[in-house]
Amino acid sequence: MRRLLLGVALAGLGVAGSASAQDREYCPDRPGIDTPACTIAPGKISVETSIADWTRDDQPGSREDSILFADTLVRVGVSDTIEARIGWTPFGHDRMRDSTGVETVNGVGDVSLGMKANLHNPDGAGLSVSVLPFVTLPVGRSSIGDGDWGGGFLVPVTYELSDTVSLDLTPEIDAAVDQDGSGRHLAYSSTAGLAVKLDKAFTLTGEMQALRDDDPQEHATQAVAALSLAWMANDDLQFDIFGAAGLTADTPDARVYAGISRRF
Repeated sequence: MRRLLLGVALAGLGVAGSASAQDREYCPDRPGIDTPACTIAPGKISVETSIADWTRDDQPGSREDSILFADTLVRVGVSDTIEARIGWTPFGHDRMRDSTGVETVNGVGDVSLGMKANLHNPDGAGLSVSVLPFVTLPVGRSSIGDGDWGGGFLVPVTYELSDTVSLDLTPEIDAAVDQDGSGRHLAYSSTAGLAVKLDKAFTLTGEMQALRDDDPQEHATQAVAALSLAWMANDDLQFDIFGAAGLTADTPDARVYAGISRRF
């Protein structure tokens, strides 16, 4: 009888934990540069897509415009603290204009595979910390894809300062693909953001990012300032817009996108 009661109690705790996970608020990765530390509840799937993502980079004597369509990240809750992730860009358009003329490339992008493991508070409440290793597979075309495999490691941190304000930090280190599409080099960055809930549905986020890229052909130091707005239309559906400006000569001048996230 004692064993039976213990089994019932443990089963009850398991059901309660599962119900708590299923009731977890939806926390999409987008919009923004930071990666939130929260994970998707087990058994849930999040599909997060950019309708269009445009980047402009002006350099002396040249201008490059890149547009990604339907750039998508799928996150699957594997356990209470772990999610599996796969990302892919089904179509990209790159246009380079310089003194020699105009070159245009269209094609698919690379595939990324990752796993986010939360170490503290997977729902993102209070102080939440995760680790996120990932790899990229070179299935894309040149200029849209990198041309070789790469990888990286992020440590997303989220801290709720109040019921309406939260701080996000995302340090990252990468084995980034060389500019010539063969081999890898060290790149590292850190992003900080402040998110403010304007009301129950709207969240405004400001971010800053600093990045160092030690590509063998040309070392670069980049800095970005960004602002984004997310509208949670219901418990499982979010729309967003994002804008960023480059702060150094090595940084793309502007980036703008709009997207949608849906939990199933």
